[in-house]
Formats: sequence, C-alpha cells, structure tokens
Amino acid sequence: MELLDNPVRAYAWGSRTVIADLLGQAVPSAHPEAELWFGAHPADPSHVVQPDGGRVSLLEVLRADPKQLLGRERTVRWDGTLPFLLKVLAADEPLSLQAHPSLEQARTGFAREEAAAIARDAPDRNYRDANHKPELICALTTFHALVGFREPAASVRLLRALEVPELDAHAELLAGQPDADGLRALFTTWITLPQAMLDTLVPALQAGCVKLAGGDGEFSTEARTVLELSERYPGDAGVLAALLLNRVTIEPGEALYLPAGNLHAYLSGAGIELMANSDNVLRGGLTPKHVDVPELLRVLDFRAMPPPVLTGVPDGVWLRYDTPAEEFLLRRLEVDAADVPGEPVPVPDGGPRILLCTAGAATVRAPGAELVMARGTSVWLAAADAGVTVTADAGPAQLFLASDGLGPEVA
Repeated sequence: MELLDNPVRAYAWGSRTVIADLLGQAVPSAHPEAELWFGAHPADPSHVVQPDGGRVSLLEVLRADPKQLLGRERTVRWDGTLPFLLKVLAADEPLSLQAHPSLEQARTGFAREEAAAIARDAPDRNYRDANHKPELICALTTFHALVGFREPAASVRLLRALEVPELDAHAELLAGQPDADGLRALFTTWITLPQAMLDTLVPALQAGCVKLAGGDGEFSTEARTVLELSERYPGDAGVLAALLLNRVTIEPGEALYLPAGNLHAYLSGAGIELMANSDNVLRGGLTPKHVDVPELLRVLDFRAMPPPVLTGVPDGVWLRYDTPAEEFLLRRLEVDAADVPGEPVPVPDGGPRILLCTAGAATVRAPGAELVMARGTSVWLAAADAGVTVTADAGPAQLFLASDGLGPEVA
C-alpha cells in the first residue's frame, strides 16, 4: 500500500483549473491540463513514492514482481501488465471525433504497422499498442458528449428541420435506408467530401443551425453544438458527422460506457475515465491530427442505439459501474464522517487496485500500514494488500476505486 505520483498530460483542449485545483496547485495553471494518468502505461506511468521520498516507476515495480503485485493467475491473464488505465479528464474544449478498435483489430493493426516500420510516435501511426480500448467515463461535473449514432429516423428529422437545400439529397439518402448501412453510406459520403465542397456545405449548415439554435425545439441543443464545433473547426467533415450522433449530458455520478467502434467526442466537463491499458485512437475529424478514413471505416460500429447512462449498482456501501470489459471495474464511494464517525469502510479485495480521493480526506488502513489521503491523493494497492479499509477523516469524502473486473475469486 503506497502513495502514487502521477503524470499530467497537457493538451490544448484541457482545463487550467480542474486538475490544478484537485492537486492543490496554483490556479489557473500555466497551460491547459487535460488528463491526469494513474497506471502503468509505458507512455507515461505513475511512480510509487518510496519511504525515503524517492520515486520508482510503477511499470518497473510491476516488472520486478508481477506475481506479488498482480496475483499468480492475473499475471498470466494480463501477461504481467496492469490491465487498466485510470484518468482524471478535464475538457474545456471539445476533443477530436474518435473511435477505438476491438482487440482483434488492434492486434492486427499493430502488427501491420510494426512490419511497415512506422515509428510508434509517428503522427500517422494508428496503433501505438496491440490492445483494445473500451472505456468508461464517470462525471465529476456536468459532462457533455457526442456518443454513438442516433436512430436514423431522428437524424432524418434533424436534417429536414435544418431546411438546408444542400443537405436535401443527404437526408433522402438516409430516409431511403434508415439503418446501419444507410448511416455508413452517409457518413462515408461526408467524410470523403473534397475540401472545396466542405467549404461550401459547412457554412450552409451553420445558417440552418442558427435558426434551430434560437428556440427550444427538438434539436435546439444539437444545433447549438454544431455551431460551436463549426466555429472551432470550419470546413471540417467532423462537423457534419456530429449531426448523426447522440448528444448526451450526464451529471456527477452518472457514467457512460463506450465499447469498441463507438464514434464519440467529449465536448466539455470533468470526469473519471477508466479504460483498458491502451492509447489507440482512430480519429474522424474535429482535429488537425492524422485521420485515416479507410481504417476508421473498418473500425466503426454503425448500429444506432441510445447510449445507456449508468448510475451504478450497490456493492456494500460502494457503487459499482458494471461493463462487459474484463480489464477494468470502477467503484465510487460517498461517505460522510458526520453520519458514520470513524467507521471504517472495507475496500473490495481482488487483484491490483488504485484508490483515488476526489473530495474531502480519508485514512486508508491495511494490516501494519496507514496512509492519509487528502483530495487529489492516490494509493496503489497490490493484490497482496487484503483487508484494506478507508475512513472519512472529517466531513464528506468521495473516493474512486479502479480494479480489473475479474473479482476476488481470481488469485
């Protein structure tokens, strides 16, 4: 049971307040801070804080003794690596339109690019590792996103409501085939349009959105979102693609699960993100970065479905966010010392875990060890760290626990 020192990733879309405030640092920060990583990803691992104040990479610690830290069966199952990556994500501006590959797609794509001798940090590299990247985002603040393809019939209504003559043929294309194949055909048409056509079509779309955005009709929120995106990314095909996606808002404590192939873009807000330990991203627009259209089309899932909002299921006094992913499981704890003064709450056992305090303060205890967690503090719990408890020190506290999804029955 050891404290962690974690890397901050600086991207232009990040916040200058959220992560700095969480870590008790000067606000605003000197530059946008987008993600705070907790884990053992080779690109930016956390560091274990030693008793003498030194720092050792969690990646190196795991490599030195995987059976003790992961458990015997998990060492085999996860090939001696930590299977999940935990993040605090803070977006003041929209992220790129993107999707993540399945495990088979990631392995095939990674091997293909390795064979082609494409450097892993090359800007045109699609697969930086051989893993898939299903992910869960749990809101810390009101969180806005575009997630998955909307039902085609609703998208046809939106396209027609815009009253943009240049979009009439596109609306009829989808109306004539209101299914996954129709969505694929329309999305493919838009993402492959010549830039000269985009430079005409996107401004026409903006004019239509201005009319819808001013009211409180069925698609006013979607229209405002498209306007905001088109101002940031004029002439970008991703602005058109946003017309086909579910516009979702979740409140603190609510979560979204994004499986492989789900086209999405986080728009704004802060959240706890938990995913398989991968950095594979295939972009589809709203970015100056590399967009590989053929590879993206191979990965995307065009089935339309409303994104299910997860509120968590009781797991003792914790709330557990269940997903199909074996690599990760997120739990959330809200505890008020005024309600249960000094009462220890058991931390679920089972494999390697990372405990993060996002509000208040708490004390974590294990046999023969004790650590105080202030807001922004994180603790590494190895598989051998069983019987751990957490106690709110004074007033309310909020904690998140990241683990794999195999459960305590796996050694």
